[in-house]
Amino acid sequence: MNDVRTPAPVEVRLTAAGSDDKPVLANLLQLYLHDFSEFQPLELSAHGTFDYRWLDSYFIGSDDREAYLITAAGRTADFALARCDVEGDEGAWNISEFFVARRYRRRGVGREAARLLFQCHPGTWTLSYFHDNAPAARLWPGVADAESDGPVGRGEGQPPADSTGLRFHVPAR
Repeated sequence: MNDVRTPAPVEVRLTAAGSDDKPVLANLLQLYLHDFSEFQPLELSAHGTFDYRWLDSYFIGSDDREAYLITAAGRTADFALARCDVEGDEGAWNISEFFVARRYRRRGVGREAARLLFQCHPGTWTLSYFHDNAPAARLWPGVADAESDGPVGRGEGQPPADSTGLRFHVPAR
């Protein structure tokens, strides 16, 4: 008989990233983009890194983009980037990027980090994930169902065609 143990839950914190955190976020983005290159045709630059052209937009003092670092048990574990569609989607917030380091996956860290993120802006949220991205496909439908105070809209074949989009409303708590 195998002795399979579930790791003990850890304390998860969500902290707004400031300009001093930008290098940390840039490093985490490399890990994220490396993982993401399994699902999208991302290429390394001549310097051996992945380019993420929107990073600066999260640090220019705009009210419609927010960057967060997430810690688990006091250690850097992941990040979240969110943006508000102030013009086209009734002010809905969108998870632009969300990354959980492999050590913290399947331990409830991503689920708790998402819950904390949604509470920053109660209201309508949207997100999408690629069908082939098994960790995202396991995480997002359950999180959206758990956090929403109503039905979760699901759109298959969202641009790009191999993704699923979710739209849900998060109540203030």
